[in-house]
Amino acid sequence: MKQASKILSYPFSVIFYFFFGLNLLLFHPTQWICFHFFGYQAHKSSVDYFNWWILRCLNILGTRFTMNLHTSIPNNLPIIIVSNHQSMWDIPPIIWYLRKYHPKFISKIELGKGIPSISFNLKHGGSVLIDRKNPKQATEQIIKIAKYISHYNRSVVIFPEGTRSRDGNPKPFKRRGLETLFKYAPEAYVLPISVSNSWKLQRYGMFPMPLGVRLKFIAHPAIKVSDYNTNELIDKVEAIINSGVEP
Repeated sequence: MKQASKILSYPFSVIFYFFFGLNLLLFHPTQWICFHFFGYQAHKSSVDYFNWWILRCLNILGTRFTMNLHTSIPNNLPIIIVSNHQSMWDIPPIIWYLRKYHPKFISKIELGKGIPSISFNLKHGGSVLIDRKNPKQATEQIIKIAKYISHYNRSVVIFPEGTRSRDGNPKPFKRRGLETLFKYAPEAYVLPISVSNSWKLQRYGMFPMPLGVRLKFIAHPAIKVSDYNTNELIDKVEAIINSGVEP
């Protein structure tokens, strides 16, 4: 049965990548026009619907999404969204389901060029690109986005594991990025998110894409940064996130 499902996944993966690639190509000029002629809100809306279409492309594979919000997320305050990281497919559901909070990303600098739609959004949509080989540059960019979310009352997504977990098991948090965000956005709330099963979409690499995977997201109760000291808060957030990740 498992082997038959994998064989069947090949033609469905071809169909998926056709529509996924088309989505990338169509939304790149759409973003460009929205950004240059209509401003931030229009560009943000184009990014939201770009990610909505990614979810619809994944539906071709029988992929399902569940976002459980176990919290009332504060409005008009900066939000630091902290999540475990299993694959690139973690990102579109976060952007779509939490679009009200204008999520921005701390992303590696390599993604800032060469990828239609995605690179444009990372460069122009409020996210920051960090060079992981240059700690000074990385810290400066994280300070920049902490001040940005504080000024505009928006949100930033950080994956503190640093690299993706390829088998679903959470990796220990790297603390510097969180420490910097907490220091420069002390009025923020942390929103811990547990992601499960996203890694299964890349169990064979990028091709084929498995069929019938159900991605699960749990948004835990938001935590006020100023209510805890930094190390205590990082420990607490890491434990909460890990508790919600399915084995």
